[in-house]
Amino acid sequence: MGNSALKAHLETAQKTGVFQLTGKGLTEFPEDLQKLTSNLRTIDLSNNKIELLPPLIGKFSFLKSLVLNNNRLTALPEELCKLKKLETLHLNGNHLRQLPAAFGQLSALKTLSLSGNQLRTVPPQLCGLRQLDVVDLSKNQIQNVPDTVGELQAIELNLNQNQISQISVQISHCPRLKVLRLEENCLELSMLPQSILSDSQISLLAVEGNLFEIKKLRELEGYDKYMERFTATKKKFA
Repeated sequence: MGNSALKAHLETAQKTGVFQLTGKGLTEFPEDLQKLTSNLRTIDLSNNKIELLPPLIGKFSFLKSLVLNNNRLTALPEELCKLKKLETLHLNGNHLRQLPAAFGQLSALKTLSLSGNQLRTVPPQLCGLRQLDVVDLSKNQIQNVPDTVGELQAIELNLNQNQISQISVQISHCPRLKVLRLEENCLELSMLPQSILSDSQISLLAVEGNLFEIKKLRELEGYDKYMERFTATKKKFA
Protein backbone atom coordinates (compact mmCIF):
# COMPACT_ATOMS: atom_id res chain seq x y z
CA MET A 1 0.00 0.00 0.00
CA GLY A 2 1.40 3.37 -1.02
CA ASN A 3 2.24 6.23 1.30
CA SER A 4 -0.44 8.45 -0.21
CA ALA A 5 -3.13 5.90 0.61
CA LEU A 6 -1.91 5.64 4.19
CA LYS A 7 -1.81 9.43 4.42
CA ALA A 8 -5.43 9.64 3.29
CA HIS A 9 -6.43 7.09 5.96
CA LEU A 10 -4.56 9.07 8.60
CA GLU A 11 -6.29 12.30 7.60
CA THR A 12 -9.70 10.63 7.82
CA ALA A 13 -8.78 9.12 11.19
CA GLN A 14 -7.77 12.51 12.53
CA LYS A 15 -11.28 13.80 11.84
CA THR A 16 -13.30 10.72 12.82
CA GLY A 17 -11.23 9.14 15.60
CA VAL A 18 -11.44 5.84 13.69
CA PHE A 19 -8.50 4.21 11.91
CA GLN A 20 -9.53 1.17 9.88
CA LEU A 21 -7.18 -0.60 7.53
CA THR A 22 -8.16 -4.22 6.99
CA GLY A 23 -7.01 -6.87 4.55
CA LYS A 24 -4.09 -4.88 3.16
CA GLY A 25 -1.28 -7.38 3.87
CA LEU A 26 0.29 -5.12 6.53
CA THR A 27 3.18 -6.87 8.27
CA GLU A 28 3.58 -4.29 11.02
CA PHE A 29 1.59 -1.80 13.06
CA PRO A 30 1.70 1.54 11.16
CA GLU A 31 4.19 3.71 13.06
CA ASP A 32 2.57 6.87 11.66
CA LEU A 33 -0.39 6.27 13.94
CA GLN A 34 1.77 7.73 16.73
CA LYS A 35 0.76 11.17 15.45
CA LEU A 36 -2.83 10.42 16.44
CA THR A 37 -2.37 9.08 19.98
CA SER A 38 -4.76 11.67 21.40
CA ASN A 39 -7.32 11.47 18.52
CA LEU A 40 -8.02 7.80 18.08
CA ARG A 41 -10.92 6.04 19.75
CA THR A 42 -10.97 3.00 17.43
CA ILE A 43 -8.22 1.06 15.64
CA ASP A 44 -9.13 -1.85 13.34
CA LEU A 45 -6.26 -3.65 11.61
CA SER A 46 -7.99 -7.00 11.06
CA ASN A 47 -7.05 -9.49 8.34
CA ASN A 48 -3.44 -8.42 7.96
CA LYS A 49 -0.12 -10.16 8.70
CA ILE A 50 0.95 -8.24 11.78
CA GLU A 51 3.26 -10.28 14.03
CA LEU A 52 4.04 -7.71 16.72
CA LEU A 53 2.14 -5.03 18.53
CA PRO A 54 4.75 -2.36 19.39
CA PRO A 55 5.06 -0.86 22.90
CA LEU A 56 3.80 2.47 21.50
CA ILE A 57 0.27 0.98 21.66
CA GLY A 58 0.33 2.08 25.32
CA LYS A 59 0.31 5.74 24.25
CA PHE A 60 -3.22 5.64 22.79
CA SER A 61 -4.75 6.72 26.08
CA PHE A 62 -8.22 7.51 24.66
CA LEU A 63 -8.59 4.24 22.73
CA LYS A 64 -11.93 2.51 23.34
CA SER A 65 -11.81 -0.24 20.74
CA LEU A 66 -8.87 -2.27 19.39
CA VAL A 67 -9.55 -4.89 16.74
CA LEU A 68 -6.75 -7.10 15.39
CA ASN A 69 -8.62 -10.21 14.28
CA ASN A 70 -6.84 -12.63 11.92
CA ASN A 71 -3.27 -11.45 12.20
CA ARG A 72 -0.13 -13.34 13.32
CA LEU A 73 0.32 -12.08 16.87
CA THR A 74 2.11 -14.52 19.18
CA ALA A 75 2.30 -12.21 22.22
CA LEU A 76 1.01 -8.87 23.47
CA PRO A 77 3.20 -6.14 24.98
CA GLU A 78 2.78 -5.19 28.66
CA GLU A 79 2.24 -1.60 27.44
CA LEU A 80 -1.19 -2.62 26.11
CA CYS A 81 -2.30 -2.80 29.75
CA LYS A 82 -1.98 0.99 30.09
CA LEU A 83 -5.13 1.57 28.02
CA LYS A 84 -7.46 2.57 30.85
CA LYS A 85 -10.31 3.55 28.53
CA LEU A 86 -10.26 0.38 26.39
CA GLU A 87 -13.71 -1.24 26.37
CA THR A 88 -13.49 -3.66 23.44
CA LEU A 89 -10.57 -5.90 22.48
CA HIS A 90 -10.92 -8.36 19.59
CA LEU A 91 -7.94 -10.63 18.92
CA ASN A 92 -9.63 -13.62 17.27
CA GLY A 93 -7.58 -15.81 14.94
CA ASN A 94 -4.06 -15.07 16.16
CA HIS A 95 -1.39 -17.29 17.80
CA LEU A 96 -1.59 -16.05 21.39
CA ARG A 97 -0.59 -18.48 24.14
CA GLN A 98 -0.99 -16.14 27.11
CA LEU A 99 -1.90 -12.62 28.15
CA PRO A 100 0.42 -9.99 29.66
CA ALA A 101 0.81 -10.22 33.45
CA ALA A 102 -0.74 -6.76 33.95
CA PHE A 103 -3.79 -7.50 31.77
CA GLY A 104 -6.05 -7.06 34.82
CA GLN A 105 -5.25 -3.34 34.71
CA LEU A 106 -7.50 -2.82 31.65
CA SER A 107 -10.12 -1.56 34.08
CA ALA A 108 -12.73 -0.41 31.50
CA LEU A 109 -12.71 -3.61 29.41
CA LYS A 110 -16.21 -4.93 28.69
CA THR A 111 -15.79 -7.25 25.72
CA LEU A 112 -12.85 -9.58 25.12
CA SER A 113 -12.65 -11.93 22.13
CA LEU A 114 -9.76 -14.38 21.93
CA SER A 115 -11.39 -17.07 19.81
CA GLY A 116 -9.05 -19.18 17.66
CA ASN A 117 -5.80 -18.69 19.56
CA GLN A 118 -3.55 -21.13 21.44
CA LEU A 119 -4.51 -20.51 25.05
CA ARG A 120 -4.21 -23.56 27.28
CA THR A 121 -6.06 -22.21 30.30
CA VAL A 122 -8.56 -19.53 31.29
CA PRO A 123 -6.19 -16.61 31.97
CA PRO A 124 -6.34 -15.75 35.70
CA GLN A 125 -5.77 -12.06 34.83
CA LEU A 126 -9.39 -11.90 33.65
CA CYS A 127 -10.63 -12.14 37.23
CA GLY A 128 -9.36 -8.64 38.00
CA LEU A 129 -11.54 -7.05 35.32
CA ARG A 130 -14.58 -5.64 37.10
CA GLN A 131 -16.43 -4.27 34.03
CA LEU A 132 -16.11 -7.41 31.93
CA ASP A 133 -19.37 -8.54 30.31
CA VAL A 134 -18.50 -10.95 27.50
CA VAL A 135 -15.47 -13.24 27.19
CA ASP A 136 -14.97 -15.43 24.13
CA LEU A 137 -12.27 -18.08 24.56
CA SER A 138 -13.71 -20.52 22.02
CA LYS A 139 -11.49 -22.53 19.65
CA ASN A 140 -8.40 -22.57 21.88
CA GLN A 141 -6.59 -25.49 23.54
CA ILE A 142 -8.01 -25.11 27.04
CA GLN A 143 -8.12 -28.42 28.92
CA ASN A 144 -9.43 -27.41 32.33
CA VAL A 145 -11.18 -24.51 34.00
CA PRO A 146 -9.29 -23.62 37.23
CA ASP A 147 -10.54 -22.45 40.65
CA THR A 148 -9.69 -18.82 39.88
CA VAL A 149 -12.68 -18.73 37.51
CA GLY A 150 -14.97 -18.23 40.53
CA GLU A 151 -13.92 -14.57 40.66
CA LEU A 152 -14.75 -13.86 37.02
CA GLN A 153 -17.22 -10.95 36.69
CA ALA A 154 -18.38 -11.76 33.15
CA ILE A 155 -22.04 -12.24 32.21
CA GLU A 156 -21.19 -14.54 29.28
CA LEU A 157 -18.29 -16.98 28.98
CA ASN A 158 -17.80 -18.85 25.70
CA LEU A 159 -15.55 -21.92 25.96
CA ASN A 160 -16.91 -23.79 22.91
CA GLN A 161 -14.56 -25.99 20.89
CA ASN A 162 -11.75 -26.45 23.37
CA GLN A 163 -10.46 -29.68 24.96
CA ILE A 164 -12.01 -29.17 28.38
CA SER A 165 -12.38 -32.31 30.49
CA GLN A 166 -12.42 -30.69 33.94
CA ILE A 167 -14.25 -27.69 35.38
CA SER A 168 -13.76 -26.27 38.85
CA VAL A 169 -16.88 -26.24 40.99
CA GLN A 170 -15.97 -22.58 41.66
CA ILE A 171 -17.56 -21.67 38.33
CA SER A 172 -20.94 -21.77 40.04
CA HIS A 173 -19.79 -18.90 42.31
CA CYS A 174 -19.31 -16.41 39.46
CA PRO A 175 -21.47 -13.52 40.68
CA ARG A 176 -22.79 -12.32 37.30
CA LEU A 177 -22.38 -15.35 35.00
CA LYS A 178 -25.62 -15.98 33.12
CA VAL A 179 -24.45 -17.68 29.91
CA LEU A 180 -21.93 -20.53 29.91
CA ARG A 181 -21.05 -22.11 26.56
CA LEU A 182 -19.18 -25.43 26.68
CA GLU A 183 -20.15 -27.00 23.36
CA GLU A 184 -17.81 -29.45 21.63
CA ASN A 185 -15.42 -30.19 24.48
CA CYS A 186 -14.33 -33.45 26.17
CA LEU A 187 -16.62 -33.40 29.19
CA GLU A 188 -17.99 -36.52 30.84
CA LEU A 189 -21.28 -35.85 32.60
CA SER A 190 -19.65 -36.71 35.95
CA MET A 191 -17.16 -33.86 35.40
CA LEU A 192 -19.85 -31.20 35.08
CA PRO A 193 -20.30 -29.63 38.54
CA GLN A 194 -23.94 -30.12 39.56
CA SER A 195 -23.84 -26.81 41.41
CA ILE A 196 -23.94 -25.11 37.97
CA LEU A 197 -27.51 -26.38 37.82
CA SER A 198 -28.58 -26.23 41.45
CA ASP A 199 -26.70 -23.27 42.85
CA SER A 200 -25.52 -20.67 40.34
CA GLN A 201 -26.74 -17.62 38.41
CA ILE A 202 -26.36 -19.45 35.08
CA SER A 203 -29.57 -19.41 33.05
CA LEU A 204 -28.19 -20.68 29.75
CA LEU A 205 -25.89 -23.70 29.77
CA ALA A 206 -24.86 -24.94 26.31
CA VAL A 207 -23.17 -28.36 26.46
CA GLU A 208 -24.00 -30.09 23.16
CA GLY A 209 -21.20 -32.09 21.57
CA ASN A 210 -19.53 -33.49 24.69
CA LEU A 211 -19.11 -37.09 25.87
CA PHE A 212 -22.67 -37.52 27.13
CA GLU A 213 -26.21 -37.40 25.81
CA ILE A 214 -28.06 -34.18 26.54
CA LYS A 215 -31.05 -36.07 27.91
CA LYS A 216 -28.81 -37.40 30.71
CA LEU A 217 -28.33 -33.80 31.86
CA ARG A 218 -32.06 -33.64 32.60
CA GLU A 219 -31.71 -36.46 35.12
CA LEU A 220 -29.22 -34.55 37.27
CA GLU A 221 -30.17 -33.13 40.63
CA GLY A 222 -30.72 -29.41 40.32
CA TYR A 223 -31.88 -29.53 36.69
CA ASP A 224 -35.35 -28.25 37.71
CA LYS A 225 -33.80 -25.24 39.42
CA TYR A 226 -31.76 -24.52 36.29
CA MET A 227 -34.88 -24.77 34.12
CA GLU A 228 -36.66 -22.24 36.36
CA ARG A 229 -33.87 -19.71 35.72
CA PHE A 230 -33.78 -20.61 32.02
CA THR A 231 -37.55 -20.08 31.63
CA ALA A 232 -37.59 -16.86 33.66
CA THR A 233 -34.81 -15.42 31.49
CA LYS A 234 -36.55 -16.47 28.29
CA LYS A 235 -39.75 -14.71 29.39
CA LYS A 236 -37.83 -11.57 30.19
CA PHE A 237 -36.48 -11.36 26.63
CA ALA A 238 -39.60 -12.61 24.86
